[in-house]
Amino acid sequence: MQTFRRIGILTSGGDAPGMNAVIRAIARKANKQGVEAVGIIGGYNGLINKKLIPLTTSAVSNIITRGGTMLYSDRCLEFKTEEGMQKAIETCKSNDIDAIVAIGGDGTFRGATDLAIRGIPTIGVTGTIDNDITATEYTVGFDTAMNTVVEVLDKLRDTCESHARCNVVEVMGRNCGQIALRAGIAAGAMAVAIPEIPFDEEATINRIKAAKRKAKRGMLIVVSEGVFATDENGNKVPYGEVLKKKIQEQTGIETKFARLAHIVRGGTPTLRDRLTASQMGVKAIDLILEGKSNLVVVEEDSKIESMDIVFALTADRMYKNKLMAGDLDKFSAEDIAKMEAICEKRRQEIANLYAIINDLAL
Repeated sequence: MQTFRRIGILTSGGDAPGMNAVIRAIARKANKQGVEAVGIIGGYNGLINKKLIPLTTSAVSNIITRGGTMLYSDRCLEFKTEEGMQKAIETCKSNDIDAIVAIGGDGTFRGATDLAIRGIPTIGVTGTIDNDITATEYTVGFDTAMNTVVEVLDKLRDTCESHARCNVVEVMGRNCGQIALRAGIAAGAMAVAIPEIPFDEEATINRIKAAKRKAKRGMLIVVSEGVFATDENGNKVPYGEVLKKKIQEQTGIETKFARLAHIVRGGTPTLRDRLTASQMGVKAIDLILEGKSNLVVVEEDSKIESMDIVFALTADRMYKNKLMAGDLDKFSAEDIAKMEAICEKRRQEIANLYAIINDLAL
């Protein structure tokens, strides 16, 4: 069995609250096992350019409360080339880094696979506010992002109520509507528009008119940033601003638009994110010390488990209708059936939540 001297830790892609808690858990667990932890500054770019710092037990003290990532993040096109990957591997070899834990989303895990198949044991830990990795029930950062959105929606409701207004609020999530959907339910939104389910604009506007007749004053509509409309020139435009204009024109209610943008990414991580991050970080080190590689740590049936990264990425592409020719060739019929079950579970979960909006709205 391989003896591990040093384990490198990197964060890549968009930052997420709780990433620091993952870093802390990995570093401390590794140090307790007699293995050095090395922080890689700036994701795969830092790995290529040898930007390394020691992560002792004291070096990661008090970072569990901080949002963002102390190791910073960067997009790295060079790492997608063979030359870039070989530079990264040379950094590992020349600095006695025997394995890598990569924290991030789907792009991060594709990079982890590239390292693993070239001989560097690698484990992925999910860290993305969008909760858009289909193979896991939960990604670190999701709960904090939702709580941030709910807090802002509550504040907007106060002013909507005071002035008898409607506010259309766009929130982050890329092509995944889970932040919008769950936060919208929690904040009492009248309607939520998400990419996964067709939005009934006419029914929503009629609902707003009916609420106005019943003397309801403050109204909130939540729109995921992944929902688009088509303008008169055939161009895709963000739907939230289009909907805001239609509501005001068709209901006579003064309607405002708010784009929360990157405010959703920041902030002190919640208990849920700190706890899950700690569990996933410990699991990642356990897997490495067991000699495992090319796995991603996931939450499955509310338990912290591991899954083959290629399987997880393929299931994700299946759910998002992005499968390419040959993607499924390497998998058994049983594996494919499991992917289909994962996708159906996610679809049903979203459909059930979406139904709640209609059940509870006026």
